[in-house]
Amino acid sequence: MSRNTSDMARISRRALIGGIAGAGALGATQSFAAAPSILTGSGDFRSLSLLNNRTAERLNTVYWVEGDYIPEAIEAFNYILRDWREGLITQYDIKAIDIMAATQNLLRTSEPFEVISGYRSPKTNAMLRSRSRGVARNSYHTRGMAIDLSMKTRSAREIARAAKSLGAGGVGTYSRSNFTHVDSGPVRDWGR
Repeated sequence: MSRNTSDMARISRRALIGGIAGAGALGATQSFAAAPSILTGSGDFRSLSLLNNRTAERLNTVYWVEGDYIPEAIEAFNYILRDWREGLITQYDIKAIDIMAATQNLLRTSEPFEVISGYRSPKTNAMLRSRSRGVARNSYHTRGMAIDLSMKTRSAREIARAAKSLGAGGVGTYSRSNFTHVDSGPVRDWGR
């Protein structure tokens, strides 16, 4: 279910601030588990750092502590990954967030993932599909299950290799455009 950003602005700003403060309070060097089905026994919190280049928003937060997801942090992810063209927010699949966090952990870096594309409304997806054959008609982006991302210090192949090693979801490698697609759909991979 998507919501308009004006409905969420007050909550999301508070969540962003609270999430950033929470990350500092818990420390950024402790290891974490991404999800029981992805990584187990790695610690007692999960964190993730994102930069949305389209909106210049940053999020560096702990979103899971000792078995519990932090609702304000999840809302902050929903906000930063929104369809910025339409101003729409959706509830992101928590497994997609866990996959991103586990991938970032495997890369052993505190550098944020740069978000190329998060949630896409059906209207946005149709517009992008009319411009590129590489956009799927029933994209996982329209379901809040996919993220296209990159890093300045890691190649698309390095990110994809880490994501594939999790054995969770889809991983697309777009080396020419230097980004990696990760999603929480069935396990599969493509690209080079």
